[in-house]
Amino acid sequence: MSDHTYKNGLTVAGSNSDRVFGAMVPKILPSGHETQDISFNANPQSTNRTSLRHISSLRNAWTLTFLYLQTIVILWSATIYPIIGIPIAFVLMGRAHAQFASLMHESAHRVLFSSKRVNDFVGRWFLGFVVFTSTDAYRRVHMAHHRQEFGPDEPDLALYANYPITRASFRRKMVRDLTGQTGVRLVRQQLRGLASPDTRVRHTLWKMIWVQVVIFTLCIALGHWWVYPVLWLLPFFTIWRVINRLRSIAEHGGLRADSDRRITTHSVRQHWLGRFFLVPYNIGFHLAHHVDAGIPFRSLPVFHRQLESALYVSSVNEYPTYRALWKALRTA
Repeated sequence: MSDHTYKNGLTVAGSNSDRVFGAMVPKILPSGHETQDISFNANPQSTNRTSLRHISSLRNAWTLTFLYLQTIVILWSATIYPIIGIPIAFVLMGRAHAQFASLMHESAHRVLFSSKRVNDFVGRWFLGFVVFTSTDAYRRVHMAHHRQEFGPDEPDLALYANYPITRASFRRKMVRDLTGQTGVRLVRQQLRGLASPDTRVRHTLWKMIWVQVVIFTLCIALGHWWVYPVLWLLPFFTIWRVINRLRSIAEHGGLRADSDRRITTHSVRQHWLGRFFLVPYNIGFHLAHHVDAGIPFRSLPVFHRQLESALYVSSVNEYPTYRALWKALRTA
C-alpha cells in the first residue's frame, strides 16, 4: 500500500524454526493528543470509561435470541428450498459460526451480561459448547493474549508470524482451511483431551460433545438428519476456518510486541460487507478493543471515533479495507 512503509522484522526463535515479527509495523505513526474523552496514553478518561463500559444486558439477550432465530430460519429454509437454499445456507452458516464465536468472545471478557453467573452460563452452554469451544479455557489463553500481545504466553504466535508471506504460501493456507484440513487437525488435537489426566478437561469435552449430540438429535427428530453434518459441521470445518484465519491475520499478522497498541494490532476501516460476514458484532474495531478490553462490543464504534478525534488512529495507520490489508499480507 502506498501509505504504509515497514520497519525491518524482528526474528524470534521458535520451536521448529525462526519466526519473524514486526515486518508490517507502520514506520510512521500519528502523534495523538489528549482530549476530553481520551487521555494522553489513548485510554478513555475516567468518566468516559464508565460510559463506554456499560453492559446492555437486555439488548444482548435479544442479540443472542436473534442469532438463534436467524440460524433456525437459515437451516429451515435450506430444507424447504434445497436446490438454492443449501448452497446459500452453507455459506451463511460459516458466518453463523463467526457470530457464535464473536459473542462467546464477549462472554470470555465478561462483558456480555452484567451478571457474572449469567454471563458465564450463557457463554458456556449457549455459545462456547455450541461451536466446539470451552469458554473458560478460551478465556485463560485469551487473557494471556491481552496481557501482552506477542508475549511469552501468546497462544497464536505461529498464526501471526512471518507476514508478509508469498502469494503461494497464502494460497496454500486458504486451501487447507477451505478443504477442512485445518479444522480436522485442530479438532483431533482437542479430542485428545478425552484421555487427559485432568478431570476438568475431560468433563468439559464431554459437555461439548453432549451439546453436539443434542443438536444432531434435534435434526433427526425434525426429519432432516443431514442438516447437522452438511450445514452445521461442514461449514465449521471449512467456511468458518477461512473466516477465522482472514480475521485473525487482519488483527495482528506481521506485527510485534510493544506498549503502543498500534504496533501490536492493525486498524481497518469498517464497511458493511465485512461487518456482515467477517467481523460481526463490531469485533472488527480491534485496535479499540485492545486499547481497552473491558469495553463491550456496542461501544467500540464510539470509542474508535474518539481515538480518531485524538489522532491516535488516522489514515497513516489504518487500512482502508480488509482487501487492502490482505494484499499487503501476501506480497512478500
